[in-house]
Amino acid sequence: MNPPQPDPAWRLGDEDDFVLEEDEAFGLGELEGVDLPPPDVADEPPVANEHSLPTGLGLDDALDATGAAAGLAGDARVTEQPVPRITIHACCDRPEISDIFGGIAADRRMARAEITVEPGGIDAAVARFAGQASPNLLVLDTMMQGPAMLHALDRLAEVIEQGTKVVIIGAVNDIALFRELMARGVSEYIVPPLQPIDMIRTICGLYVSPDKPFAGRVIAVIGARGGIGASTIAHNIAWSIAERQEASATLLDLDLSFGTAALDFNQDPPQSIADALAAPDRVDDVFLERVTTKHTQRLQMLTAPATLEREFELDAQSYEVVIERVRRTSPFVVLDLPHVWTSWIKHTLLAADDVIIVAGPDLASLRNTKNIMDLLKALRPYDSPPTVALSMVGMPKRPEIPFKDFAEALGAEPVASFPFDPPLYGMAANNGQMIGEVAPQAKASIALDALAASLTGRKPVEVKKTGIAAKLPFLKL
Repeated sequence: MNPPQPDPAWRLGDEDDFVLEEDEAFGLGELEGVDLPPPDVADEPPVANEHSLPTGLGLDDALDATGAAAGLAGDARVTEQPVPRITIHACCDRPEISDIFGGIAADRRMARAEITVEPGGIDAAVARFAGQASPNLLVLDTMMQGPAMLHALDRLAEVIEQGTKVVIIGAVNDIALFRELMARGVSEYIVPPLQPIDMIRTICGLYVSPDKPFAGRVIAVIGARGGIGASTIAHNIAWSIAERQEASATLLDLDLSFGTAALDFNQDPPQSIADALAAPDRVDDVFLERVTTKHTQRLQMLTAPATLEREFELDAQSYEVVIERVRRTSPFVVLDLPHVWTSWIKHTLLAADDVIIVAGPDLASLRNTKNIMDLLKALRPYDSPPTVALSMVGMPKRPEIPFKDFAEALGAEPVASFPFDPPLYGMAANNGQMIGEVAPQAKASIALDALAASLTGRKPVEVKKTGIAAKLPFLKL
């Protein structure tokens, strides 16, 4: 079989572990011409043959079991580590596979994962994710075989988002099909009988690897000057990623003396991020679970102590270690940085995947924004340039630099503009809520959702109108 050229949109995960050209070294090159079973045996139990994978196993385990690559299977100790805070969606054709996912959700290694299960196999996944954000991991249990399965996967590739890992639980025990699926970017293919521990090990193997550890995306938010609303925007971005984009996110409030994350989210945690920064060598999964505050199912935070009883004089390495530990547990990490300039602030900005500079339409913001942008562009020339968001635009009786002139002087156009709206922001702050909760149809809320979507690479989620707004589509809020 000649594998089709893979669609770039279907290259969902980072599948460098599967190099088909190395099959000769594993003794599999001679199986290149194996034919797929005919479609009319879809309902029959899989029958092993000389070209079959051992049931319940993926490629690494199968090779080890057959002796073709003894010693190459992954270390079993890897599965003892919990998976990160990811979303797992399983679409199952067989009730017994659905039951397996109902059981593994209670396993300690799956404690951070959000697992949802629905019937319907590949067709159900196509229908759901045509209008919904894709999960971090999609598991497809299907009885389809041969061309029918591949055609269904082609339809799925049109709606699934890049970065989603796909595991298929199939009915055909054949290496030729396995190779075809690997060429299309599928992360793993498994054939029943399947035990819950097999599924747990498969998922852990995808996300917990000593050679290739999971690392979430770090988004650093800093104000070009004090009091411009950078913390408010950082908190709302983290909330939007979690609740609007349906991706797990962790917010780190790094303004240790004056941070407002606990106030903005109406939380009173007994411990703070200062406990982790004071002893970075002790920070592991158990320690993080203890100091992390869980605001919603998908949003966690490490709040600032917000006290003047002590001065926090910590070196840059402490911040680096803690941020690195957190990003191993969460797909997206939002940093709320204070408006100061120290070695650790500079180092954190240089190490972040994305940098958002929050500026006002004034001369001081323009100067400071340009200085930060020039520095970051010079020191990280191969990274994406910082993103600029304008805040408090349209303040009455205040002379402002027009948007066009600001962009021209800066040499880059701001991606968002948040209007000066004290009643809206004040109501959200006093209620301990986010803008999207108080006024989901407000311009600021829509702009925050769009900004969060651009950072995650997902489409902005359309918020349904309620009440009178739903009855009057022309009504603008």
